[in-house]
Amino acid sequence: MSKQETVLSARSRRGLAYWQELATARELLFFLALRDILVKYKQAALGLAWAVLRPVLTTVVFTLVFGKIAGLSSGEIPYSLLVFSGMVPWLYFAGTVTECGNSLVTNSALITKVYFPRLVIPMSGVLANLVDLTITSLLLCALLFWFGTGLGWHIVLAPVVFAVLIMLTVGLGLLLAALNAKYRDVSFILPFLMTMGVYLSPIGFSSAVVPEKWRTLFGLNPIVGIIDGFRYSLFGDKYPFQPWTLGFSFAVAVVLIAIGVSYFRSAEREIVDIL
Repeated sequence: MSKQETVLSARSRRGLAYWQELATARELLFFLALRDILVKYKQAALGLAWAVLRPVLTTVVFTLVFGKIAGLSSGEIPYSLLVFSGMVPWLYFAGTVTECGNSLVTNSALITKVYFPRLVIPMSGVLANLVDLTITSLLLCALLFWFGTGLGWHIVLAPVVFAVLIMLTVGLGLLLAALNAKYRDVSFILPFLMTMGVYLSPIGFSSAVVPEKWRTLFGLNPIVGIIDGFRYSLFGDKYPFQPWTLGFSFAVAVVLIAIGVSYFRSAEREIVDIL
């Protein structure tokens, strides 16, 4: 009895066939996402508690540095609540982009042994980190209740903001993942970029403290529109918000997804040889 063999040619992985193949790999995507969640907290004594402790401790530090020592104003919003609301989207963005950027290199043993759509690897990090995003969002809801901050109709903007956040994260993550497979310098640059992003984004402060003459330049950072849009969805008119910044973030996210997917697909053909 002869064995049947299935040959996966380059032609079968182009165009619509590629995306159909990716759809059939959804179980692998969920499995890798679950693996990433378990690996992240498996050897940690506090486990998932770190998803709570990290934003809480960071909020305490930022509140002391920016609110108490620097004396920056938070307007009508409690400073610790202002900081935590900025940490929710930032931690997801920074953590996921970093993991996606390193994903192909850290999974090189798996990639070089068996064929599957390589796009599954970085996308598993995007999916896995939604757990942390959910936990920090629930904690934020508890803080809003604690401070007696009621939510208005602006909250309908929150799903839009999260959608833009995920789009931006996916686009940048795919681009950096493919670049890091070719140029390992990316893995050294990423921590520096994320550290700089903390100070160039309105996480520990309100965008209102940025001088007017620098406000437009400051808004060209795509994460600014996401953080400000999220705060506006929570606090309404109590928080200053320039709608164009969120529109700009969306435009950047769309462009990054187009570039990221295109570059990742082109690099995918030689990833095995590179790794």
